[in-house]
Amino acid sequence: MRLERSKPVLDDYFAWLKKAEKQVLPKSSLGKAIAYNINQWDKLSAFMENGKIEISNNRAERAIKPFVIGRKNWMFSKSPKGAAASAVAYSIIETAKANNLNPFFYLKYLFEKLPNIDPENLEELDKLMPWSKMLPEECKLPKKE
Repeated sequence: MRLERSKPVLDDYFAWLKKAEKQVLPKSSLGKAIAYNINQWDKLSAFMENGKIEISNNRAERAIKPFVIGRKNWMFSKSPKGAAASAVAYSIIETAKANNLNPFFYLKYLFEKLPNIDPENLEELDKLMPWSKMLPEECKLPKKE
């Protein structure tokens, strides 16, 4: 379906980019935008070759929106270690959300379990991953009907 519907649009767009590239000043805003599109074409059109790649990045953009809005607050982390710790915490929370977990109960579960696990035991750590089927029901969000 992507090849049938999107390929003609992309082909026309790429042809327009190549034509417009010759008609605009390369250092103008439009010239830079056209050059960027052409230089990134393999990434822009990758969704055509792999059905697992989402057509847009809207879901990823929505996931990072809370952090983009609050980034001025995080500029003032007291140390690089504090900033790194915040990044880890936000990554865990967003990954929990992406896996339909309740972040509060998932973090609570991690804080209870992690101190009692050998960090070298990858099998035990795998059971704690947000996509693990072994997580307790309280960590999971109710299924939408």
